[in-house]
Parts: sequence; structure tokens; C-alpha cells
Amino acid sequence: MLEPTHNNELPAIPGKRYFTIGEVSELCAVKPHVLRYWEQEFPQLKPVKRRGNRRYYQRDDVLTIRQIRDLLYDQGYTIGGARQRMTDENGKSPVSNDLMAVIKETIKELEDVLKVLSPSK
Repeated sequence: MLEPTHNNELPAIPGKRYFTIGEVSELCAVKPHVLRYWEQEFPQLKPVKRRGNRRYYQRDDVLTIRQIRDLLYDQGYTIGGARQRMTDENGKSPVSNDLMAVIKETIKELEDVLKVLSPSK
């Protein structure tokens, strides 16, 4: 198994449409029981289930798993922190108060410039 800091040494993802849990386990260097656990913890991870409840992952699922693996193993996030980070990246990311203040100030300055450039009535 790869060391946590070797996420960039994972094998290339083959050009297949579906992957079994065993194949994904090898592609992402994560054991199958961990993948099943992550399905419960991360709403973004929803493999297709077919005959006998067998899981079939698509390429996007594999990329999501690699992203989760990077957050947990390489960047040191907790499950909750990684879930929040994934939600922020996939949904609308909250804008920080400092950035919002800069945006409002810029809008005010642009409105002042517009007043100067507008013809007087």
C-alpha cells in the first residue's frame, strides 16, 4: 500500500466506463471496506448498484475518491472537515467577510466613477 504522502503515485485511470470496488480499491490505494464507509459519509459518492447490490464506480467516482483520499490522508482533514470541504467546493463556496468588504468597496468606487462620467442633468 502507498504511503499517505504518495497520492501522486497512484496508477492512471483506465478508459473504462465502470469499475468494480476491487479495481477502485487498487486505483485509489484504499481498501474496499473504507470505500463502503466513505459512501455513507460523503453524499457526492454514489456508485451505481446492480445485480446483488454490486457496486460499479464511474470515472467521476474514482476522481472523487482520490480527492477524498487526498483531503484525509495527505492534507490531514477529519471526515467532517473533508465532507465540509467537498460540499464547499461542489456547492457555492461561502465568501469571506474580508472579500465581501472589498467587493462592496469596489462597487461603491465604480458607482462614484460612473457619477463623474455621467452627463449632468
